[in-house]
Parts: sequence; C-alpha cells; structure tokens
Amino acid sequence: MNEKEITGALNKVIEIDLSTRSVQTVSITENQRQKFLGGKGLGLKLMYDRLKPGIDPLGEENIILFMTGVLAGTSAPCSGRFHAVFKSPLTNIIGSSSCGGSFGRMLKTSGWDGLIIRGKSSRPVFLKIHHDQVEFLDAKDLWGKDISTVQAQIGKKENETIVIGPAGENRVRFANAASGYRYLGRGGLGAVMGSKNLKALVAVRGQYKVVPFFPIKFEKLKNRANRYINRNSMSLLMREYGTAANAEFVIRNRMLPVNNFSFGNHKKAIGITGQQIKAQHDTKHHTCKPCSILCGHKGMFNNTIKSVPEYETLALLGSNIGIFDPNAVSLFNDICNEKGMDTISAGGTLAWTMEAAQKGIVTTDLEFGNSDQIIHALNTTAYLEGFGKDMAMGSRALSEKFGGKEFAIQVKGLEMAGYDPRGAYGQGLGYAVANRGACHLSSFPVAFENFLGFLKPDTIRAKPEFVKFFENFYAALNSMDICQFTGYGFTLETFLTRMTPRFLLAFLMQNLPSFALSLVDFSIYPDMFEAVTGMKLSSREFLVAGERIHMLERLMNTTEGIRKKDDTLPDRLLFEHRKDDPERKSVPLNPMIDRYYKLRGYNNEGIPESSFLKRLEI
Repeated sequence: MNEKEITGALNKVIEIDLSTRSVQTVSITENQRQKFLGGKGLGLKLMYDRLKPGIDPLGEENIILFMTGVLAGTSAPCSGRFHAVFKSPLTNIIGSSSCGGSFGRMLKTSGWDGLIIRGKSSRPVFLKIHHDQVEFLDAKDLWGKDISTVQAQIGKKENETIVIGPAGENRVRFANAASGYRYLGRGGLGAVMGSKNLKALVAVRGQYKVVPFFPIKFEKLKNRANRYINRNSMSLLMREYGTAANAEFVIRNRMLPVNNFSFGNHKKAIGITGQQIKAQHDTKHHTCKPCSILCGHKGMFNNTIKSVPEYETLALLGSNIGIFDPNAVSLFNDICNEKGMDTISAGGTLAWTMEAAQKGIVTTDLEFGNSDQIIHALNTTAYLEGFGKDMAMGSRALSEKFGGKEFAIQVKGLEMAGYDPRGAYGQGLGYAVANRGACHLSSFPVAFENFLGFLKPDTIRAKPEFVKFFENFYAALNSMDICQFTGYGFTLETFLTRMTPRFLLAFLMQNLPSFALSLVDFSIYPDMFEAVTGMKLSSREFLVAGERIHMLERLMNTTEGIRKKDDTLPDRLLFEHRKDDPERKSVPLNPMIDRYYKLRGYNNEGIPESSFLKRLEI
C-alpha cells in the first residue's frame, strides 16, 4: 500500500456512538487548531461543545476523547504521546490523562487526529480503527481477562491497543487503561470505558505518513532539541536512572511521603532511589518512540525482567505504605498493571485505610509495611470483594463514609502524588489549585524549589507566579502533545539561561518572578508547531493558548460545582507537621491562594471573571 503524505494534522476526528454503532467525521477548523493546538486542549474544546454539566461519569452520557497532537507521527523528540479527556468518576469533574507509546502515532497514520467515544454498547465490544474505517468486534471472550492477556490476543506489530482490565470492568473509580507498557493512569478512565462495555481499542498503522510542512526547518529544530536534551543535567539523570532519579532529591529535602504523609524520610528510603535500583536490578532502557530522554527502564525484579516502577509508584505504593523493597513495589505495580488500576490512587487509598485501621475507624487487617496484606487488598479492590468494594471508591469517598477526612491525602478527590508540600510550598499551591485534583503535572514548582534550587522551598514569595506560568506552559505542551520532561532541556539550555550566572537566575526568580518568567525562551515549541503544520505561532500565542486551555478546563469544572472551598489541601498538610521535622512546618496556603486568584482572574469564589474569558476568546 502506498502511503499518502500529510503535513502535521489531518484536521478530522472520528466520532463513534457505541449505542447506535454509528460513525461520523468531525472537522477541525484552522481557528480551533490555532487556539487549542491539539491533544488535551482540542479535546477539552470538543468536550465543552458536547458534554452537559452534571451528568453521571459512569452513565451513558459521558464521553471520552482520545486526542493526538500535531507532532504525532513525526520524529520530533519525545513526541510519542497522546491524551484522553473525560469526566472522572473519581473526582466528578473533568478528568484527563497523558500517555506515551505508539497508539497516537498509529491513530494518526490511520487517518485521524483523534477519537470521540459516546454512548454505551449493549454488550462487551472492542473497536478496530484502520484505513479510515471502524470495526465493532465482539469482546465477550476478552471480558474478565487481565490486560497483558488481552494485549497478546488482539495486538500485533503493526497496531497499538488501549485495554482495560477487570478493575475497569468493575468500575473501580481509579481504574486505568493501558497502551503497551504505558498507562492512562489518573482519574478513572478505565472505569468510564468499563461503564460503556468498551474493553479495548485497536489502532492499525494506516495509509498516511506525517511529513513536516517545512522539512529543513524541522530537521534543524530537531537537532537543536536533541542537543539541549543531551547536555541537560536533569534529562541525563532521568536517562541514567529513570524517574526514580527524583527520589534522591525528595529524600534529601525530607519530603518523601512515608506512612500516609506522616513522615518525610526513613532510614530505609535509599532502597527506592534510582541509583540503588540501577545497581541492584541491572536496569536498561525501555522507552517510548521517538524519545531522546529515555526515562523508561526495565530491570530484574523477582527473577523476571520487568519495567522499573516510576518514582510515583515507588513513593505511593512504596514508602507511603511502609514498603522500601523495590521487589515488593514491583509486585504491587504488576498487580495494578494487570488488573488496571492507577498506582498513585491505589497507594493513597491503601495508606488511608491502614491509618484508619490503626485509629479504629475501619476494620481491616491492612497495616503499614505488610506486603502480603497489600497484595490481597489490591486484588480484592479490583474485584470489589469484601472491604475492597469500599476501597474501590478512593480515599475521599472512604473518608466521607467512615470519617478521617483530615488524613485522606487528596484534593478534589484525586490522591496526591509523591512530593510532601510541607517541604515545598509552591508544590502545595500547585496541588490545591490544579484542575484535575492533587496533580503534580499541572504545575511542577518542586523542580525549581528542591531539584534545581532556584526558589526557596519554605517561602510563599514568587510561588503563585510560577504556578500560574507552569500551568499555562504545561497545558500548551500537553496539547502539542510532547513530553513535559523536555521542559528542562528546552528552556534551561537556551543561550540566555546558560549564560546567566546561577546565583543571578535564582535571585531574579525569587525576587522578580514576573520579570524572570518574561525572559524564559521556550520558542522551540511554537517553532516546531509551525515547522510541522505551516501555521504561524509566536511564543506569546503559544503561552496564551496554554492559558486559554487551562481556563476552559477551570470553567468546565465550575459548572460542575468547583469553588474556592475545593482549592485546598488536607488538614494534615495545613495544620500538622511531619513527625520527623524539627522545624514543624505546615503549608501556609491562604495567602498564596489569594495572590494566585488575582493573577488568574478568578473572583472570590474561584470562578473565572468574564473579562478574562472574553480576552481569551472563550
């Protein structure tokens, strides 16, 4: 079959109704592309136009969008990503999840920039998308099977799949979906697919080849991007140790979640560092294509070659539940990956249950540090057996049912990632105001507070400015769709940043944040957008697009009832200190919230002001 060349985007999305088994094409206008870029941004826009507020996330009216960015199918570094957007059954607000792997590239070559899934199939089904066509195939024999079994049955070299496990079928609220060895982890996408009787999707490599509109410019940008990555210290750390490289920074700054965020460190914590895992488990690269950072790794765990658990898994399914043995964490990770559950939410829910049992709030054998009980609990959660049926609701719902809200470590229903904000106040603000809940990827100020040392971690100064900037910036990156880890190299290795003395950079960021942020050169991203699509996009327009995308998501959440009361942290983080912290720090959130709201253009209740929405053309 001869491949047809396309430049950047086909500008068409396929809309599939599972109830009627009908298919139609949705065209993407140039204006929509310019304003929302693709990926998450375009997915939110298409959802905003279709989804009624107040619907049941597990009801037939919910919709799922799988969206690619303009770089999908090209050789741009770290561009093997795609996005899912849906209403979350865990948070009851807008959910989104980013994923690596090949599904986005396969979907693009089959002729589509994205998929919209609506309705509910009357019986288990999986979809096969190829050559501009959609097949509805019987999934009766796949229902109930683990993820890897289904992948082996329906996957082939020339296609890529998205598959849910038993947890998704049983509508565990934090069920995920797998694409190869990568996961659409957060918010319960797997449960939404399960509620629609949708076991899997298959995208087959099709008839299209993605070619940049300006190929010479694209090659120059790609080469420059790889140079930035190959000399950046954070990129090289992740290449060497994977995301587990983060553990050493976190431990050094006493912000590792231990025993449900009660402590910030532990004498056994070195066991879950990237350096220790590399030395003990003979790790090698195991990464997405096309990728230059190479943060994915595999190694020997329990006498078998397995993916190295990500830092978040090592923290939430490790230290936060009293486990510091990577072999044990790998086993928990395998269960979650096979049954289809988000490891962060699973770990946060286990930790709440362990502490609630200690306090006599619930009756369960779960206790910190007991691996056998954890294995049993994960399996019973996936199958809604015994107390696992309650755990399947997540920590917020558990605490609302039994009590113990003050130590349910979640925001807006989403369990918190592995950075204790009492050691990084900006990260605390980022968690509190993040659109999808306690998300570390909405903004990631902890990198500047603790990893790179540009911002003082225990002050509120400059934190609202940096959280707002990172939210806009990452919203744009997630709409390109390109890996957020490129932000290290693509911004810190530019000429001005490299030539400015480190002490001066830190002074400007801490004391003149707006000025410092105005000097950040991220032009390589809009330049790539233009090189691939032929559409002019300035750095300012790129960042405004990110702001527009973020504000649209906030607006959608306010129609679901989100207000200022929801932009907060658990009482443990606001009023308690880590038990091993001699300085007895807690997060001073309120003054940061007030400043952030003013910068964002929210009113006193956290609703975007109409003047800001008008300026952003929402």
